[in-house]
Amino acid sequence: MRPIKRSRWRLAAGICYYRIKRYREWLFGRKKYARLRKPERLPCLHKHHQTPLLRQLQNVEMWIQHNKVTNLRIASERLDGIVVRPGETFSYWKLIGKPTRRKGYLEGMLLSHGQVLAGVGGGLCQLSNLIYWMTLFTPLTVTERHRHSYDVFPDASRTQPFGSGATCFYNYLDLQIANQTNQAFQLRLSLGGGCLVGEWLGEYPPTRRYEVYEKKHAITPGLWGGYERRNLLYRRVYDLEGELIGDEFIAENRAYMMYEPLLPGREPAG
Repeated sequence: MRPIKRSRWRLAAGICYYRIKRYREWLFGRKKYARLRKPERLPCLHKHHQTPLLRQLQNVEMWIQHNKVTNLRIASERLDGIVVRPGETFSYWKLIGKPTRRKGYLEGMLLSHGQVLAGVGGGLCQLSNLIYWMTLFTPLTVTERHRHSYDVFPDASRTQPFGSGATCFYNYLDLQIANQTNQAFQLRLSLGGGCLVGEWLGEYPPTRRYEVYEKKHAITPGLWGGYERRNLLYRRVYDLEGELIGDEFIAENRAYMMYEPLLPGREPAG
C-alpha cells in the first residue's frame, strides 16, 4: 500500500466523474432517501455521544478550528430532526447539500493527502465521524462509509478505536445509513458546552446493547518509507440481560501514518 500521487488535472477529472455519478444515483436510483424533519423528539434514546469542538493540535492555527465550528453549526441544522423511517436511507450529503460561501460556510480545517489545509466547508468530517460512531450502537445499517486514508494526529486523548470515523467529501464520499428495522429513528444534533452533541432516538426502547472493539491492530513500516496502520473493527451484541448474542464484523481500516509511531512521552497505540 503506497501513497498514489496524481496530477491536479487527473484529480479534477476524477472528482467531476464521481460527482456526476452520485447525482445520477440520487435522481434515478431505487433508494428511498430520508427527507422528513420533525421538531418533536422521538421518545426513546438509543445512543448519545459528543466530541469537543476545539482541540489544541500541533501546527494547526486556532482560527481554522473556530471557522470549523461555524461550518458544523450550519450543517447540523440541516440534519437535526431528520427522521429515517423503515425502508429509507439517510444520505449525509443529499441532506446537507454542497457547502459554499453563499450558504455561510467558512474556510475550515480540511485534511488532504495527510496535510492540514483550509477550505470552504472544512471540518464537516467531525460531524460524519460522530454520526457513524453513534450508528454502530443502534440497529441501523451503515451501507456506505469511507475510511480515512491518513492517520494525521497521534493517539493523545483518543477514546475510540483507531478507524472508527467516516471521512466525507462532497458529494461522492458519502455516509449512508439504511433503516431495515420496523421502527422510525430520528437524528438530533446540537452544539453546546464546547461540544458537538448527537443522539439517535427511536420509537421503541432498545432491545440490544453494543460494544465496539478492534482486532489485529498493527503498525508496520512500508517499503515506500513511511508507516501503515491497520485494524479490524467488530462489535459485540448483547441482549438486555447481558448475554452475548452476536459478534459482528464492521470494517477493515488501513491508513498512512503522518507521524512517527513512537513519539516521546507517548504510549504505543493498541
